[in-house]
Amino acid sequence: MTPSAWALAQAPHRDELLVEQAHLEKKAAAAAMQFLFRVPAPAAALRGLSALAREELAHFERTLRLLDRRGVPFGPQAPAPYAERLKQGCARTMPERLVDELLVAAVIEARSHERMQLLADARRADDVELADFYADLVGAEARHAPIYVELAAHVLPTDAVAARHTALLAHEAAVLRALPFAPRLHSGAPAEA
Repeated sequence: MTPSAWALAQAPHRDELLVEQAHLEKKAAAAAMQFLFRVPAPAAALRGLSALAREELAHFERTLRLLDRRGVPFGPQAPAPYAERLKQGCARTMPERLVDELLVAAVIEARSHERMQLLADARRADDVELADFYADLVGAEARHAPIYVELAAHVLPTDAVAARHTALLAHEAAVLRALPFAPRLHSGAPAEA
């Protein structure tokens, strides 16, 4: 669980976090689209994934509009190490690899949900527009993680999915402990925390 000190320490980095948010939304939409072609699930489950991809693109566009209103240019940004390190915990062979990739997406969505809520709460007193922006994204992030877990259950039995999900959550905890604090949504905790 992320300490509230993490969000407070992010206060000076609002612009950089917003630029990263645009990149994260774009990557999330692209990942969802790739899964549409890879996951052997029924149409109803794939419709949920398609809706998720569209929602991520809408969030990308919304973030770009907020950046424009604030006069913050959108540009390239080096990727944070969080997702890459999470993927290092994935199985090497199929179909386990596909399940792990889906579960990594679920873990990322769940952590994003937690951290956007912390950012919304931390900015409520001094930046209502930004607090409202993050608060509005929180609901979507909460819906996205279960979609990926459900899709994984179309690839392997539910008990195998649950075991891998637990293992990947433990791996994520180790990844976050090892990451330094940075102006990123998925960074380590600040030293004071």
